[in-house]
Amino acid sequence: MKTSKSISRRNFIGKAAATAGLTALGSKTLFGKQSECDCHEEERLPREVWIATVSQEGLSGDTPEQVVQTFLSILNKSLAYRPDIICLPEIFMFTWIRQRLTLNERADKSLELLKEFMNFARTNSCYIICPTVTREDGKLYNSAVLIDRQGNPMGEYHKMHLPLDELNAGYTPGSLNPPVFKTDFGTIGIQICYDVNWNDGWHALRQQGAEIVFWPSAYPGGRKINAKAFQNKNVVVTSTRGLSKICDITGDVIAQTNDFDKNLICAPVNLDKAIFNSWPNDKYFNEIRTKYGQKVKITSYFEEGWTTIESLSAEVRVNDLVKEYNMMTFERLAHETDVISEKRRN
Repeated sequence: MKTSKSISRRNFIGKAAATAGLTALGSKTLFGKQSECDCHEEERLPREVWIATVSQEGLSGDTPEQVVQTFLSILNKSLAYRPDIICLPEIFMFTWIRQRLTLNERADKSLELLKEFMNFARTNSCYIICPTVTREDGKLYNSAVLIDRQGNPMGEYHKMHLPLDELNAGYTPGSLNPPVFKTDFGTIGIQICYDVNWNDGWHALRQQGAEIVFWPSAYPGGRKINAKAFQNKNVVVTSTRGLSKICDITGDVIAQTNDFDKNLICAPVNLDKAIFNSWPNDKYFNEIRTKYGQKVKITSYFEEGWTTIESLSAEVRVNDLVKEYNMMTFERLAHETDVISEKRRN
């Protein structure tokens, strides 16, 4: 059970500069033996989000109820890090179980089992993305339900692109207009497993402002996931039956499960970060470094021709730097060039 102080999850203003190195790539990112820290609210950066994600590697049971209890015991291990949001794997409740259930029986059980995670979210003041089988107007969906910090369902996403085995089993494809969800730390979206083979959903989510896309899946996805993060310039979080990971907006891996942390990782992500074309913005970089020092992190990717700028202090925000130096992020620049190009074509 959390204290009243820990339930207030967005008190990030104040002492952020003292822990500027906390969210640097590779620094204190893995839950478990590799990282031990006491992550107090007042130490967080203004847009720092702690994300926990689970792998179902090696986890099975006789019944869905057993699997759920196994997962809850794993989630309890994340509480030392006080995650803002937790992502669970695709239809994990009914994966690798010995009990035979029809699709309708799975949908019926989902309603009761979902309450376990609603209680966990409410008790520990965190969001949870809980994939399961849902029923709506008589149709069955491969879905992911978003539960808020109060333990209430905020909404759900229905898998858009289904493989043949799921279509033959009786699942219905979801809408081609995926929803985004406004959380207290930013805008998020969800894609599921086979959706990774199309870009329509990912692009639609980014167009609607999604900063993080969660990807529950049956398989790890490999380089496809890094490519989606790179292509759409958002953080991508996977939760699978194998390796699970968190990728930055550049496609770089922030954290992933491994031999020591096989089923759970918890890592910070800084959403006050943007990608810029290195040229012609590079003429400002030395001035920014001189003026703001450790309050800003600038990382150049030579081969890609871009640079990331990241705020490491509550005293300076990336949007303020954009205005001060009249820079355009990569996305803004791409939009501007598209608009002008389309006018010229016509």
